[in-house]
Parts: sequence; C-alpha cells; structure tokens
Amino acid sequence: MNTFLLVCTGGALGSGLRYLVDHGTTQWALREHASTFPWGTLLVNVVGSFLLAFLLTARTGTGDGLPSAWRFGLGTGVLGGFTTYSTFNYETLFYLQHGKLVLAAGNIALTLISCLLAGLAGVMLARTVLP
Repeated sequence: MNTFLLVCTGGALGSGLRYLVDHGTTQWALREHASTFPWGTLLVNVVGSFLLAFLLTARTGTGDGLPSAWRFGLGTGVLGGFTTYSTFNYETLFYLQHGKLVLAAGNIALTLISCLLAGLAGVMLARTVLP
C-alpha cells in the first residue's frame, strides 16, 4: 500500500511538473520564435529519459540502489507522470493529418534520437558518478 501511495503522489507531482515545463516552454517558443513545434513535449521526454535511466542505474553505497518503493514512486510515479508518449503520439498524428510531413518526421526523429541519447547519458553518468 505504501508503494501505491508513493506512485500516486509521485504521479500527481510529475504531471504538475510536466504542465509547468510544457506550458512555459510553449509560451517561450511562441513568444521568442513564433514556433508551434512541440518543444515542451520533447523537453519533458528527454529530461525524463535521462532521469529514469540514471535512477534505475544508480546504486547506493551498499550496491542495492534505492528501495523498490522509492524507485516505483520516483520512476513510475514522478517520471511516469512527467513524461508523455501519448502527447508525442497525438502531436505527430496531428502533423500527419494536416500534411505536415517534415514536422512529423522531425518530431519522430528528434524524440527518438534525443531520448535514446539522454537515456545513454543517464546510464553512463550513474555508472561513472555512483560506481
């Protein structure tokens, strides 16, 4: 039951953070660059990929890592609420439905490559900093 509550609380926190980051990034992109590209969605997914890879790779001094309840609370809860595949999917489908093939392909390529690289960086940092 404690793990469930940590996941639920973390999910609420992650979703709120996603809203703030996405909203702030979208406002910045529109104001500064007149861009409607989904930079906020890309940013939360890249940051979330890095943090989840780091979290799941990191070990404490005992070599056991975080207790499983906290790994679920932070990983499934906070980072699960923070990141969003469904919004990425919707935004890409929107571009495709409106004939914006270059934007759709760009969104797919940027998301896949950036998230994979961010995840790799998270794993490498965790292994380097927290052997």
